[in-house]
Amino acid sequence: MSAPELLMRLLRAPGPSGHESAPAQVWREYCSGFAKEVGGDRVGSSFARVPGTAGGLSLAVVGHIDEIGLHVSHIDDDGYLRFGQVGGWDAGVLIGQRVRLHTREGEVPGVIGRKPIHLLKDDDRKKVPELKELHIDIGAKDADEARGLVRVGDVAVIDAEPVEFRNGRIVSRSLDNRVGCYVAAEVARLVAQDGGAPGDVLALAVTQEETTFAGARTSAFAHAPDIAVVVDLTFATDQPGVELGPITRHPMDSGPVIARGTSLHPAVFERLYEAAEAESIPFTLESLGKGTGTDADAIHFSRAGVATGLVSVPCRYMHSPVEMVSVADIDAAARLIAAFARRLEPDASFDR
Repeated sequence: MSAPELLMRLLRAPGPSGHESAPAQVWREYCSGFAKEVGGDRVGSSFARVPGTAGGLSLAVVGHIDEIGLHVSHIDDDGYLRFGQVGGWDAGVLIGQRVRLHTREGEVPGVIGRKPIHLLKDDDRKKVPELKELHIDIGAKDADEARGLVRVGDVAVIDAEPVEFRNGRIVSRSLDNRVGCYVAAEVARLVAQDGGAPGDVLALAVTQEETTFAGARTSAFAHAPDIAVVVDLTFATDQPGVELGPITRHPMDSGPVIARGTSLHPAVFERLYEAAEAESIPFTLESLGKGTGTDADAIHFSRAGVATGLVSVPCRYMHSPVEMVSVADIDAAARLIAAFARRLEPDASFDR
C-alpha cells in the first residue's frame, strides 16, 4: 500500500505544539471536500462534521495535530542558539540533526551541534548529552546577525522529509500524531461515503497534546460528544530492546491496537472489539492500568463525562526524526473506527 496523499502533506507541514497552523490548514482544506461543516477555534484545533441520519449518539474521532519540536531560549554572543524542547526529546537523537526555524521573516535553516567527539573526555563520551550541552548553528557570523534573523521563542522542527520504505512503511518526523489526524479525517470520509452513521461523526485534529492537552480539553467541552475514540501511536514491540510483559505484543503490520484501561469506557472497548471481529480487521490489545498518556485522559471527564476509547497504531522509534509506521495498520485503524460508527444503534446507551 502506498502512503496516502493527505498524510504525506500533513507530515511535510511543520507544527510543534502551540504553532499548528500549517498542518491545520492542510487538514481543514481536505475535509472541506466531504464534510458538511469544517472549522477551527482559538486554540487552533480543527473539526469536520458528518451529520447523522437517525438522531443517534454523536461520535468524536480525535487525533492531535501538534508534534514535538524545539524553541530558542537564548542567543549567545557568538551567534549560537541555545534551545529547549517542546514536548519530550531524547537529547542523544538531536546531535547532528538539521532543523528548520520558523521566524517572522520565514524559515531559517540550522544544524544542532556539540563539541566534536575528539575533544570529549572519556567519561563524557559514555554519557547521554544534556540539552544545555547542545546548540543550533545557523551560520551567523556574530550575535547581531543571529538576533536579526531569529528571536527568543522561535520554534523549530527537524528538517526531515517523509520517506516511503519497502513493505508499506513510512518513515518521518511528526507521525506522532499526524497519523491520528489522518485517521480521524479518513473515518469521517468513509462514513460520509457510506451515507452517514446513525449519529453525527465529528473528526477532530486537536492541538497541544504534547504539552498541555489544551486542544482535547477545549474541543471536548465545545462539541460535547457522547462518545470519543482517540487515535494515537503506541510502541511497536518488534524492534530490538523492547521488553514484553510490561507491555503487550503489538508488532507492526498486526493492525490497530485497542486499549483497555481505567479511563476508557468498557462498552466502547467491547464495541470496537466486536467491530474488528465482524469486519475481519486484524488487531491487538493493550492494557493501561492508569492514564493513557493521550488525549483520552483529558476527554473522558469533560463536562458530565464522555464514553471514551483509544485506538493506536504501532510505531517504531517514537519521538525521533525517523518514526516508522505501517500504512496497512493506518488503513485498518480507519476502517475499524468507521465500522464502529456505523454499528452505533440510534438508541445505544453508554450509561453504567
